[in-house]
Amino acid sequence: MRALTWHGKHDVRVDTVDDPEIINPRDAIIKVTSTAICGSDLHLYDGVIPGMKSGDILGHEFMGEVVETGPKSSLTKGQRVVVPFTISCGACFFCEQHQYSACSNSNPVEKQDLAAPVYGHAMAGLFGYSHMTGGYSGGQAEYVRVPFSDIGPVVIPDGMDDEDVLFLSDILPTGWMAALNAEIQPDDTVAVWGCGPVGLFAVQSALHMGAARVIAIDHWPHRLELARGLGADVINFRETDVREALMEMSGGLGVDAVIDAVGMEAHGFAIDNMLDTVKQKVGIGADRASALRQALLAVRRGGRVSIPGVYGGLADKFPLGALMEKGLSLRTGQTHVQAYTAELLELIQQGKLDTTFLISHRLPLEDAPRGYQCFHDNQDEWTKVILKPGMKMAA
Repeated sequence: MRALTWHGKHDVRVDTVDDPEIINPRDAIIKVTSTAICGSDLHLYDGVIPGMKSGDILGHEFMGEVVETGPKSSLTKGQRVVVPFTISCGACFFCEQHQYSACSNSNPVEKQDLAAPVYGHAMAGLFGYSHMTGGYSGGQAEYVRVPFSDIGPVVIPDGMDDEDVLFLSDILPTGWMAALNAEIQPDDTVAVWGCGPVGLFAVQSALHMGAARVIAIDHWPHRLELARGLGADVINFRETDVREALMEMSGGLGVDAVIDAVGMEAHGFAIDNMLDTVKQKVGIGADRASALRQALLAVRRGGRVSIPGVYGGLADKFPLGALMEKGLSLRTGQTHVQAYTAELLELIQQGKLDTTFLISHRLPLEDAPRGYQCFHDNQDEWTKVILKPGMKMAA
C-alpha cells in the first residue's frame, strides 16, 4: 500500500510499504477514506518530538471503511468509522475512569521505557506519533490496523459526509476537552491562545458551553477572522500588548479562564520566545512556552488554566510563582477522545456544532508532502488539510 512516512526533519515521503495485518483478536483493518494533517504533526515535521524512526507512518486523524476484523472486534465489514487518535484498551484502571489517553495497556511493554524516564510513567499508545507512544503506524495511508477496535471507533450513520465527522478523531474532542478543563461558567471571560484547529474548536466549544465572552489570540489575519466568525473577540499579538489588552477587556480583573492551544512551538519576537527558539534549534531546550507564560500571567487570581497544546519536554523561565501565588487551577493532558465522541456526534447531527468551516484544502494522499510543507509555511491560508487516498493527482 501507499503511506506517508517520516525520514527526518522536513522530510516526509509517500512510499510503498507492507499492508497491515490482523495481529490480535481485537484488531480491525480500516481502508482509509479521509485523513487530515494535524498541527501536532508539524511538531514531528519540525523534528522536535523524540522517538521517531525513519520510515514511520504518520497520521492520527483518520476514518474509513472496515475491511477486515479479528474475532473479538465489535466492528463488521463495510461499516464507516472514525478512529480516535488515542489507543485505549477499555479495561485498565484509567480506561475505567474514562481517562482513555492514560491507558496502561495500549503502549507495548517493550516501548514503555522510552517515556518513563522523562515523564515518570509510560505514555498511552497513539497512532503515528513516535515510538514513545507505542510506534503504531498512522492513518495517512491507504490502510491502517486499529488495535482494540471494540473500544473507541465511532460508527458513522448513513448519509453523513466524511468531512462532517472526520475531526471527531482528534481536534474537535480536543477543543471540547480544553473548554471542559477550563470549567466554563455562564459569566466567564475566556482567553484562547492560538487560532489553529484546536484553538478554534476550543473557541466554539467555550461559546457553546455558555461563556459570556471569548477572546482569541493569534497573529494570522485569516485565522483571527475565523475566530471572529465563531463569535469571539480577537487580539493580534503582533499589534497589541496581549496582557494589557486582556486586563482592559476584563475590567482590570484579568480573564476568568485561559486556554493554551499553542503548545511547544510558539511564535513571536518576545525575548523569552527568541531565546527558546535558539535553544530548541541547538537541542538544549525542547519547548517554546511563551504562550503559556503569557496565559499564566494574564489569568485572574483564582482562575483556571487549560493546556491542550502539545508540550514534549522541558521549559525554563516558567512562572511557577504566578501559578502558586495566584491560586490557579491547572488541567492538561492528551484528549480522552472516547469519552466525548457520542455527545459530539449528536451535536453535529443536530447542527449545533460545525466542523467543516475549518477545511481549506483537499489533496490526494500522494500530494501529502506538499500539504505538510504548505501547512507548515502558510498557516494563514492552509488552515486544515484533508488527504484523500482515493483522489487522483491533478494533471
